[in-house]
Amino acid sequence: MTHGSDDGEALDLAAAQREHWQRTYGTHPGMYGEQPSDPARHAARVFAAAGAQEVLELGAGHGRDALFFAREGFTVLAADFSPTGLEQLRATAAARQLADRVTTAVHDVRRPLPFPDASVDAVFAHMLLCMALSTEEIHALVAEVRRVLRPGGTFVYTVRHTGDAHYGAGTGHGDDIWEHGGFAVHYFPRALVDALAKGWHLAEVHPFDEGDLPRRLWRVTQHRAATPNTPT
Repeated sequence: MTHGSDDGEALDLAAAQREHWQRTYGTHPGMYGEQPSDPARHAARVFAAAGAQEVLELGAGHGRDALFFAREGFTVLAADFSPTGLEQLRATAAARQLADRVTTAVHDVRRPLPFPDASVDAVFAHMLLCMALSTEEIHALVAEVRRVLRPGGTFVYTVRHTGDAHYGAGTGHGDDIWEHGGFAVHYFPRALVDALAKGWHLAEVHPFDEGDLPRRLWRVTQHRAATPNTPT
């Protein structure tokens, strides 16, 4: 297979996944419920302890975690590639008198983040990095997260890993990406977590389970250097 056809397959998979999530949110509004995820609860504690005021959530979906951050007193930038999910988020924010604390942006994380350098205090991404992204795209995204974080800022993300029961099941797309039940997942080996932490302070890699399968995940907490001229 040529490099060009690899790129075409990746674009086709990305478009198919976007359509799948649009359809899923449209068919199952509020599919993840109203309660925040456990990683979001952890992140809120870490962000508050660091004095963060503004949180960027990547892959916010219909907003259960973004709205939780807003209730906790943070100003929230909620980004997702599904306009349908973000419409649900905005409607719920308005209904709960949180609209002044939540801003949404339709964005595909394969492109550079539409935010200025050093403009946010903290970034949160629950299972966003393990979507149908190539290893190269994941590295580029984490570099963008580092760019938009203020010095000393915190990044908390979660990913399914290669110990998950669905790793190796379903349709393989290469690069540790497997599609099962219509959802494509990039399963992380530990080496990828460590590679993404280069130039950061890696505070924690915490294993946890979620859901009925259960899904096997890591919750990663890492910090940007407190001074912009710290060598990386």
